[in-house]
Amino acid sequence: MGAATAINETWYPGVLTGRLTTHVADSPELGCRLHPAAALALKQLRTAAARDGVDLQVLSAFRDFDRQLLIWNGKFRGKKTLLSRDGRPLDAAMLDPAARIEAILHWSALPGASRHHWGTEVDVIDRACLAPGAHPGLVHAEYAPGGCFAGLDAWLARHAAEFGFYRPYDIDRGGVQPEPWHLSFAPLATTALAALTVEVLADALRTADIDGRALILPQLPQLHARYVRAVAAPPARALATPAG
Repeated sequence: MGAATAINETWYPGVLTGRLTTHVADSPELGCRLHPAAALALKQLRTAAARDGVDLQVLSAFRDFDRQLLIWNGKFRGKKTLLSRDGRPLDAAMLDPAARIEAILHWSALPGASRHHWGTEVDVIDRACLAPGAHPGLVHAEYAPGGCFAGLDAWLARHAAEFGFYRPYDIDRGGVQPEPWHLSFAPLATTALAALTVEVLADALRTADIDGRALILPQLPQLHARYVRAVAAPPARALATPAG
């Protein structure tokens, strides 16, 4: 792998918050849209995984503001599955708006605050370990010892950083629940996270048709600290740009 190298990217507010798509491109090989630097690194990661019998496939990558807004409003209105911190289904109609907001944020980001807006994030599975006709749930049990993706989890722990990737939601820090399937391309995501300030996020939300906005905006500094900033720091190895 190459020495630590900065990847130049101008993180305009519209890019950070998923309202612009000028920083991402389609990758037919990966079947998703990503920042080109992240896509190149991910292709290298996939090639290395394949040599070890892991068929690394992307389930989710770039997601724009409008898509995140649909997810948010769907959960707020009870039209999409809403889960408790321990993964139990919740009835949105039985929760007041403040409780709905907290429940959504355990598993889904505010529109404008999703790391998937940056084109640096992917949710991955090992297709080779998926039974015929089965659909991955992206739940902890799949990646835990004995789960269908336990081998992938172990492989990523050993090798992801070699290609610039790490898992920002590695443990429960009181915000977003752990996501062992979520990989982040550190050389870009680190600078994006620093640029996504409370003010940038507030500007994106003030005119958005987001449910719960009257409650969200006054507490945005606290939500930002808990659900945006409270993530793992990337290991130094992951901050070294992979060789092209």
